[in-house]
Amino acid sequence: MKTVEIDIKQIKVDDGFWNKRIRNAVENVVPYQWRVLNDREPGAAPSHAVKNFKIAAGMEEGEFYGYQFQDSDVAKWIEAASYSLIYEDSPEIRAALDEVIGILEKAQEADGYLDTHYMLKKPDKKWQEIAHGHELYCAGHMLEAAVAYHAVTGDGRLLKVMEKNVELIRSVFGTEEGKLNSYPGHEEIELALMKAYRATGDRKYYELADYFVENRGSRPGFLEEERFLELSGKEKWLGADYHQAHAKIRDQKAAEGHAVRAMYFYTGAADVALEKGDPTLRQALEALWTNVTGRRMYLTGGVGSQGDGERFTLDYDLPNDTCYTETCAAIGLAMWALRMLKLNPDSSYADVMERALYNNVLSGISEDGEHYFYVNPLMLKPDVARYRRDHESVEPERVKWFGCACCPPNVIRTLCGLGGYVYTQREDAVYQHLYLGNSASFRTSKGEASLRCVSEMPWEGRAEITYQGPAGVSLFLRIPAYAENFCIRRNGEKAEFSVEKGYAHLTPAEGDCFQVSFDMPAQYVQANPRVTEDCGRAAVCRGPLVYCAEEADNGTLLNDFIADLSQQPRAEREDSFGGIVALTAEGSRSDYGEWPEDTLYRPAGSARKQTSLRLIPYFLWNNRGVGEMLVWMNAR
Repeated sequence: MKTVEIDIKQIKVDDGFWNKRIRNAVENVVPYQWRVLNDREPGAAPSHAVKNFKIAAGMEEGEFYGYQFQDSDVAKWIEAASYSLIYEDSPEIRAALDEVIGILEKAQEADGYLDTHYMLKKPDKKWQEIAHGHELYCAGHMLEAAVAYHAVTGDGRLLKVMEKNVELIRSVFGTEEGKLNSYPGHEEIELALMKAYRATGDRKYYELADYFVENRGSRPGFLEEERFLELSGKEKWLGADYHQAHAKIRDQKAAEGHAVRAMYFYTGAADVALEKGDPTLRQALEALWTNVTGRRMYLTGGVGSQGDGERFTLDYDLPNDTCYTETCAAIGLAMWALRMLKLNPDSSYADVMERALYNNVLSGISEDGEHYFYVNPLMLKPDVARYRRDHESVEPERVKWFGCACCPPNVIRTLCGLGGYVYTQREDAVYQHLYLGNSASFRTSKGEASLRCVSEMPWEGRAEITYQGPAGVSLFLRIPAYAENFCIRRNGEKAEFSVEKGYAHLTPAEGDCFQVSFDMPAQYVQANPRVTEDCGRAAVCRGPLVYCAEEADNGTLLNDFIADLSQQPRAEREDSFGGIVALTAEGSRSDYGEWPEDTLYRPAGSARKQTSLRLIPYFLWNNRGVGEMLVWMNAR
């Protein structure tokens, strides 16, 4: 069955849980980040990102500032701001978008080149530092921004800029004589090219994406560049596998290297596999998916356990206090999951996508939307994080901005574009992957159809889905892996349905209302015993949410608590954080008064006190000040 692309404007999220986050993003965070990018936000780390473009455009004087990928911060903001117009057609945001696109038009060189790091700082090094230069990475993000801006506004100005840029890239890279037979050092442009292909129908985008995906791992590529050889020679974490260039994709059996690079590569490769209908490429991606989610993924949907190289390490190597789990990597995992759903609508992909979005992605942004985590640990002792070198990447609290600010605009483009994760469509079959409130319309061979979903997720397993449209359309509703007593009623009567790859298959008629319900008991989960750090421990999940304990509720020395697995955690609705379901875990703790501080060791068997631990959703931690945090508890 052929996959049908759903326009982002066809889906508008209207959900009790997500509304305040999207509304805050639209009304406050998008303008906040615009101020940051223009260096007008007190207390935020300098960005200089917009000024770099102004200097390149001849509008201001100065020198390039920032990382070689600084341009991508502006690109992701443009994408987020474009999506925000779906929810509020803000004249101020439209003016800001018009302004920045005008700057980009002026900054672009006559041949289509657009990368301020090389334009201002290294004009003699263009296309000579592919491994670490990020020219193609920045181009990819700006191409995504162009597609988003055009999709929402109908304005093709930025798309015209990027079409010229892509034409230049096509003239530089390829197998023909005189071209660079290489591939991006940091993947991203592959998935962006596929977005442009779907938006325009122009096969040149697909052909370039296919070339980059299939060529990756060929030698020499960029593996003989001076900078690559210098860094890989000094640091074992920066070899070919850091770039997923150690082998062709069909020969890669495990996720290696930089986690964000890997997630973006697999996402773009899945897009290419779908277009090609290539079963061997799909099988390679399925094998990599199994490795990532079965051996190298955290409970929160985080990936990339090591700070050095921001990378994957070994199977089951998942430390909790030093884990990197970059916010961008979890976003990349959700993006990859969505593409795998297009390849093969299996609910296991949606389970992971949902897990990442509700946990490791949301934890990357504070409730006020103006403070961010780059790294998302599953255990924190603030004094240790501030002191120990192996914790140097772990921030004890969210910050207003980063010098390397890839994550903040990435979170906001994800929130503002969340509607794109809810559904996929295959011919006249619509798959609903996430139970979040929304209104959506679909074009089918039978005519226009629409769905309206009202949901109580993630706090309760209830949703109501109303169908308007012609007969003959198939509706597939996901049965979450955690759902118990899953039930669907059609117009109040219990509905019969078949189950296909974890989805309930229904054939709706005009006006049908489906009531979906399932239980989500809080439950302890344990890790594979091969995960050394989690042996003898348990975590608590309820529905898609992972829970944690914080010092604000439970005091210090959280790691001393031993959970009693014979007693199921208790769930209770409460008003904190605007209304959540909090949990209580029963267990015991040491009697600290019986243990003098200057006595480091003593015989085992000391008395313990029965007590309980209050747990909140992981994504909410660190919104009440700095303190200890713990996901995996000792258990018996």
